[in-house]
Amino acid sequence: MQLVVARIGRAHGIRGEVTVEVRTDEPELRLGPGAVLATEPSTVGPLTIETGRVHSGRLLLRFEGVRDRTAAEALRNTLLIADVDPEQLPEDPDEYYDHQLMDLDVVLADGTEIGRITEISHLPSQDLFIVERPDGSEVMIPFVEEIVTGIDLEEQRAVIDPPPGLIDASEAEIASARDAGDEN
Repeated sequence: MQLVVARIGRAHGIRGEVTVEVRTDEPELRLGPGAVLATEPSTVGPLTIETGRVHSGRLLLRFEGVRDRTAAEALRNTLLIADVDPEQLPEDPDEYYDHQLMDLDVVLADGTEIGRITEISHLPSQDLFIVERPDGSEVMIPFVEEIVTGIDLEEQRAVIDPPPGLIDASEAEIASARDAGDEN
């Protein structure tokens, strides 16, 4: 199984290093020197990591055969893809690979069906489940502990406790200083 583990950002310096947007919880395992990664677009790769280092909180990688800024810049926005055994699980029991979460049924604690996970969006601040509702509409569920209260892989479901308005906009609570009776 292939998993996207990073996206190449802009070139860094003049010796072929690039910044990398990490999309794996195990960068030391997936993005270490010697790792050979497939790419999207596939015509760019495969790429072999020669060196890696952290600079100002960002991961910088250099690939074999990429020696200057021009070659590094040509890799910008390329996705790095690792081959992963589908039976392999993350070390932390509270972590999941995307393929484990895809197609899970999303339900409330009382069993009310919300929909099915069709996509997982990895944003800088948090991950989002894109959930297709039975009526064909979509809802975005932040994958945070306060909302996603349980993942049961055997039952193939994710249990959520959404705040008012997340699932049904008509239930949204408006909190504003103007609503507190501060009218002039």
